[in-house]
Amino acid sequence: MSSAPRGEITAQLEPVVREAVSAIGFDLELLDVQQAGRRRLVKVVVDGEEGVGLDEIAEASRVVAAALDEHDHVLAGPYTLEVTSPGTDRPLTQPRHWRRAKFRLVKVRQADGVEFLGRVGKVTDETVQLLVDGQLREVAHGSVERAVVEVEFRQPPVEELALLERGCQEESE
Repeated sequence: MSSAPRGEITAQLEPVVREAVSAIGFDLELLDVQQAGRRRLVKVVVDGEEGVGLDEIAEASRVVAAALDEHDHVLAGPYTLEVTSPGTDRPLTQPRHWRRAKFRLVKVRQADGVEFLGRVGKVTDETVQLLVDGQLREVAHGSVERAVVEVEFRQPPVEELALLERGCQEESE
């Protein structure tokens, strides 16, 4: 029995899975379908405004499994479903990723090669406000080549959070 190529299967299932996770308030970050022996591995990465915990992952697994079962003709056989969250090493590529990283420390590499650490403040569709070395800086999303959240084991300094809060309030006035 021959089946559709991997990319075609992913393309057919993407709107189905996106609708299922959107219905429970999450964003689909990634859908990947791979052949794994005699079965397929369907990997789904979801995220939400407040992140996702284990209970949310379980709920997403149930709704995605139900959606896939309704479209089992596309997978044409057994599959293993893996639903997960993006993890801390996910690059910040969309404004929503930056919004979810508010007050977090990020490592940024700009298109011109300049690298720095900054704490995320206000985010618009075009820019992100970062606190870098005690100074607020507006950075255009388009100028960022790569950005990832840095894992911190301590609470952010109160002074930095206060500066970012003031920056957010000034922008909205």
